[in-house]
Amino acid sequence: MKKISIAIDGFSSCGKSTMAKQLAKTLSYIYVDTGAMYRVVALAALRAGVMESGDVDVEKLKECVKTLDINLDANAKVYLNGEDVESEIRGLEVSNWVSRISAIGFVRERLLDIQRELGAQKGVVMDGRDIGTVVLPNAELKIFVTADADVRAKRRYDELLRKGSPATYQEVLDNIKMRDHDDVNRKVSPLIQAPDALLLDNSYMTIDEQNTWLLDKVNEACNK
Repeated sequence: MKKISIAIDGFSSCGKSTMAKQLAKTLSYIYVDTGAMYRVVALAALRAGVMESGDVDVEKLKECVKTLDINLDANAKVYLNGEDVESEIRGLEVSNWVSRISAIGFVRERLLDIQRELGAQKGVVMDGRDIGTVVLPNAELKIFVTADADVRAKRRYDELLRKGSPATYQEVLDNIKMRDHDDVNRKVSPLIQAPDALLLDNSYMTIDEQNTWLLDKVNEACNK
């Protein structure tokens, strides 16, 4: 079977990363979690006091971004300046800022170059918010994932509970609604479904049903 590039976009907490990671493993493809890259920038900005005033200090952020070294290992773990920050970037504090950080043009430009370089080779599964529209516009298979906000909040809340992160369900739901609004309305690369992307609403699908659907679409794309 020929190798293709697969772009997976969609709303937060739809399970895109888990889905993309499993699909890459099944196909023996490379997995790239672009959302994690933006989370790393948000974490670095928080550590550098970029949002101390309650808003993003753009000049401070520019300086912060200049010194960032972001790496992914073979298992898609993310490193900030050599430090494994995989757990820390999934916390609610980072989640509260990541959409606003990712809406800033120079942040997206810095990460876009890295992402396109990773996606230039075939046999790649990449997920994020603008993969099919901006990062990999020529991907052979594009999928746009959505789910009801209440369903996504429950999934995210359960995940945080398992990790021992303090949060209430209402806080998580409010965060998801805020991120949806920010992602759809940002001026730079807003979250939209590419015209040639297939829509996947996984609100009430089992993991097995979802995986079967995905593999069917991969087979169709590979046989075109």
